[in-house]
Amino acid sequence: MAVKGIKDKVAIIGVGASKFGELWDENQFSLLIKSTDDAMADAGVKRDDIEAIWVGIQYYFTGLSGGTVADALKLWGKPITRIENYCASGMDAFRNACNAVASGVNDVVLACGVEKLLDEGSKGLPGFREFGFPVLPMPSAPAMFSFAATRSFKEYGWTREDLARVAVKNHDNGSHHPKAHFRKQVSLDAVLKAPMIADPLGRFDCCAMSDGSAALILTRPELAPSYAHGDDYVIVKANALSVYTNMPWYSPKFDFTSFPSTTTAAKLAYKEAGITNPRKEIDCAEVHDCFTITELLNCQDLQFCERGQAAEELKSGTFNWDGETAVNPSGGLKSFGHPIGATGCRMLYEVSKQVQGRADGRQTPDAKIGLAHNLGGAYTVCSVTILSQNK
Repeated sequence: MAVKGIKDKVAIIGVGASKFGELWDENQFSLLIKSTDDAMADAGVKRDDIEAIWVGIQYYFTGLSGGTVADALKLWGKPITRIENYCASGMDAFRNACNAVASGVNDVVLACGVEKLLDEGSKGLPGFREFGFPVLPMPSAPAMFSFAATRSFKEYGWTREDLARVAVKNHDNGSHHPKAHFRKQVSLDAVLKAPMIADPLGRFDCCAMSDGSAALILTRPELAPSYAHGDDYVIVKANALSVYTNMPWYSPKFDFTSFPSTTTAAKLAYKEAGITNPRKEIDCAEVHDCFTITELLNCQDLQFCERGQAAEELKSGTFNWDGETAVNPSGGLKSFGHPIGATGCRMLYEVSKQVQGRADGRQTPDAKIGLAHNLGGAYTVCSVTILSQNK
C-alpha cells in the first residue's frame, strides 16, 4: 500500500511576489503577471512548461474561475482552478498543486494567489453582510478577534501592552522588507495611543487591507536538479488543512483562547513531517497575524510555547527574527497587509527564501526548517505547511 501524504514528494523550484500595498496603478492581471513571471524566471521555466495552475482568490470582484489567470498569462487551454477558502485560499491553492505533483498527475505546476481589494472603496473587508448568515448576525473581523483578546486578558492576565509588542516587532521586521506595504517602525507608545477599532484592539493591532500577488513553481524532487535552483530547491515536508465552524460564538464549548482549526492542522502537519518538538525544530514561521492577539494565540496553538506564555515569550525575545523561533521575520500581515487570496502564497514565498538563505528582508540565522500558517474566516479554516532545505 502506498504511503499517504506528500512528504518529500514535492519541490519548490521558483517563487515570486509583487510588492504589496495600495497599488492604484495595478489590477489583478498585472499583479499576477508580476508574481508569476518572477516565479518562472526564478525557476528557469517558461509559461508553456506549466501543466496546470491553481489560484487563490477570495473575492468575486478580483476574479471568477481560472479564467482570471488564463487571461492574465494568455495560457488559454490549460487546466486552471480558482480556490476560495477564506484567508487560507492561497495556501489551499498550494495544497491542490502539491497533490497534483505528488500523485504524479503533473510534472510542473503553478500555485498562485491574488487580490485587488482597495479599488472597492469599502469600509473594512467587503462582503460581511452579503456573505453572512441570513438571520444570525456576523460581527466584523476586528470584533471577532476582540472576543479572543478580552478572553485572553481574563484567562492569562495579558494586557494591551502585550498585544502592542507584536505590532512593534512585526513593523520593525517589515521596515527591512522591500515588498512590504508598511516599512516604518512603530513605538510601543504609538500603538497604545492609536484609535480604538474594537476594544481592546486599536488601529495598530489590526492588519490593513492591501493589494498583491505571490506565486510558486512546483515539481517532483527528482526533476528539481534540472532547474535553476538545482542545488537549493525547497522540499515540502507537509501540508495540512482543517475546517471548523463558521460561527464559533454560538458553540458553548468554544473558549476563545485557542483555535481548533489551527491545533488540528498543526498536529496533522507535524505528524506527516516528523516534527516532535516544534519549538526546537521550526527555525522560522510566517504566522497569521491578522490581529496582534491572533499571533500570540497562534504561537501557542502551533506549540511554540506553553498555554498562557506567548506574551512573556515575546517579551523575552523568543519570537524575534534572530530568536529561538523566529515568528514573522518578514513583518507578517501587520507590515504587508492582507490581500486575502495572495497571503498564503506570500507566506510560502517568504519561508522558501528563508530556508534557502536568501530572504528579501531579515534573514533568520541558519534557517533549515520553516512553517507557514494561514487562519481564515471566523477562525474557521487553517492551513499549515512545513518546508525544508533539500539537504
